[in-house]
Amino acid sequence: MPTPIPNKGKLLTQLSLFWFDQLKDVVPNHIISTDVPTEVAGRAVIVKPLIMFPVECVARGYLAGSGWVEYQNSQTVCGIKLPAGLTEGSKLPQPIFTPATKAEDGEHDENITYEKCEELIGEQAAEILKKLTLALYSKAHDFAATKGIILADTKFEFGIDPSGMICLGDEALTPDSSRFWEPDTHYSYDKQFVRDWLLNSGWDRNSNPPPLPDDVVAKTQERYTSAFELITGRKF
Repeated sequence: MPTPIPNKGKLLTQLSLFWFDQLKDVVPNHIISTDVPTEVAGRAVIVKPLIMFPVECVARGYLAGSGWVEYQNSQTVCGIKLPAGLTEGSKLPQPIFTPATKAEDGEHDENITYEKCEELIGEQAAEILKKLTLALYSKAHDFAATKGIILADTKFEFGIDPSGMICLGDEALTPDSSRFWEPDTHYSYDKQFVRDWLLNSGWDRNSNPPPLPDDVVAKTQERYTSAFELITGRKF
């Protein structure tokens, strides 16, 4: 997107740090220190180098986004058969692991089956990442529920640190990587608001995205800030 959202980088970093701390008993993460130069304070961190697995590890507890699109066509999500009669936003019988390939810059990630994930990273690694993804999602979902937020889905990225240990890397449970909903209305505290504006803007997806209007910028910032404050209990 050509239009920046003010303070988004700082907000995503600080919310990720909150979640890394909440989830450190499930899996180690790549954070070493937040002691960074003044000009990037609050927005940057020092981390361990990781050899990243070439898959996005997505957990879904509700039917939305690309999962909803696939379900309408085949009653599956990433090849996983789901019950008939579900509607957009339906809670799934249980959370599912739906991996995706990492896209090049400017491209869209592509959902893949679990079998394809095994081909890419091996059966053992796929099983470990699946278990970690669902354990992280379950703990985060239950925590978010105590704050009045539904964590509908999210994606994680994992890598191997220099000692050979699997660690959680990149960001964690931010409005850029998750769907956060208000329970009764499914009002979204995430980037779905920008997605919806783009879909209704007449944008040709084969061209560069258009600038965002001021009101879309302001409302996006408001939603991201609300997510941070509701989840952490802190003012941003």
